Amino acid sequence: MAEVERESMEYDVVIVGAGPAGLSAAIRLKQIDPDLSVVVLEKGSEVGAHILSGAVLDPVGLNKLIPDWKEKGAPLNTPVEEDNFFVLSETGHTALPHWPMPRFMSNHGNYIVSMANVCRWMAEQAEGLGVEIFPGMSCSEIVWDGDRVAGVVAGEFGKEADGTPGPGYEPGMELRGKYVFLAEGVRGSLSKVVMEKFNLSEGHDPQKFGLGMKEIWEIDPAKHKAGTVTHTMGWPLGSNAGGGSFIYHLENNQVFVGFVVHLNYKNPYLFPYMEFQRFKHHPVVAELLEGGKRVAYGARAISEGGWQSIPKVCFPGGALLGCSAGLVNVPRIKGNHNAMLSGIAAAEAAAAAIKAGREGDELTEYEADLRSGPIADDLKKVRNVKPIWSKWGMLASTVLGGFDMWTNDLFGFSVFGTLHHDKTDAASTGLAKDYQPIDYPKPDGKLSFDRLTNVSFSFTNHEESQPCHLRLKDPSVPIAVNLPKYAEPAQRYCPAGVYEVLEGEDGPRFQINFQNCVHCKTCDIKDPSQNITWTTPQGGDGPNYPNM
Repeated sequence: MAEVERESMEYDVVIVGAGPAGLSAAIRLKQIDPDLSVVVLEKGSEVGAHILSGAVLDPVGLNKLIPDWKEKGAPLNTPVEEDNFFVLSETGHTALPHWPMPRFMSNHGNYIVSMANVCRWMAEQAEGLGVEIFPGMSCSEIVWDGDRVAGVVAGEFGKEADGTPGPGYEPGMELRGKYVFLAEGVRGSLSKVVMEKFNLSEGHDPQKFGLGMKEIWEIDPAKHKAGTVTHTMGWPLGSNAGGGSFIYHLENNQVFVGFVVHLNYKNPYLFPYMEFQRFKHHPVVAELLEGGKRVAYGARAISEGGWQSIPKVCFPGGALLGCSAGLVNVPRIKGNHNAMLSGIAAAEAAAAAIKAGREGDELTEYEADLRSGPIADDLKKVRNVKPIWSKWGMLASTVLGGFDMWTNDLFGFSVFGTLHHDKTDAASTGLAKDYQPIDYPKPDGKLSFDRLTNVSFSFTNHEESQPCHLRLKDPSVPIAVNLPKYAEPAQRYCPAGVYEVLEGEDGPRFQINFQNCVHCKTCDIKDPSQNITWTTPQGGDGPNYPNM
């Protein structure tokens, strides 16, 4: 295809992603200097359409960004009133007391929120300050100026399935900035390009991930207890995989029900989505949900590597923010507060650089803040919990991880030093010959549901004539390699039923139903051959989450 000519727009700062990190950066830039030109580009059809999080929000980031958020009507309506932690067996549960846990593990003072709605509100605050926000604008390419990131290409529409321009083709625009912030969330496609180009992960552990799946339920008002937070671990995963669940009672008789599976599991027959569905049949959960109805579903990957896995976050011309950098505190099951703090820190560094007449260089001040400021304080204390779990299991993580968090909190050091992650989640996948298939109960249509039915509750849509955004480096690998070696786990690890192995007259074939994709990025992470690359579809496509 001939080189595409595009119009160009110049800004002081270009931000990719209207999540808590990107919007915090935009707001802070305008708070510092109202004359700075700032644009936020969001691939979802609206701000919040692609936001999925638990979420119990620690307001520390919001307090720093907008201290009067209550007066301004931020949708933090449900403070945590009750905090439970259960270890599940198949039919029973054991409640763990709070007193052995460090103080920072308590959820009191936090809020049960829809982060989609929090981001919608933050976008209103940003626009009120003069930030330009363009939803429905996928950023498909980096604009380079030599070895410097100078901008992004956004808003390319109308390609045919083979990648050639169709009759309604729109080439998009180049949005150039003195600095470019990548706040794409977990495993962002542009972030991957930049990390590889500048080798940002060198000297850091491989990033680790989990797959988070979530449903919103409307339940019987008699069972609803606004402000109740419950986390579980144990059944049904057992020794098959790390992970656990969350159940959050927010307002309007609604409950967030979520399930996380750590993606370093070995058994390729494990079916994370079906583990989630089976979990809801536990007596504790089933009793809560019976008589209610599921009103929404979604899924996304979660960064779990923690302190050891944070790559270098600045590069020539820009910075990685929030989950693009991997700032989730796994034991606390929180990352939104650190996303906001990273956006604030990056904005302050960029504003100071622009004021000093700089552009296109590395914002080393942001890197220093992240490595020594409040984000570091939050993540260093818990850095060994995930590695302990990966190496020695749930019980060791609970006991030794808890002890380690106490010593870090009280004395500022760990008897373990810093434990490390030794390989990627893809490389953790075992061979099918070493494992047995798992027999999962059939969904009953009341508490548990098949994948395609649930995907319809994510309100996902993709224009079918466009190129498939899930790209195979080698189309032969799924059948020639992954099927005989790993029983082709893409059939199971995808929470939206995108990948199928279909039997035909000429043998098995691999089918990609990209219209189902909820943009979780699990395939990009867990494929044992690392043969799948997730890229952005055209803008506005994908899930349309209401209040996830």
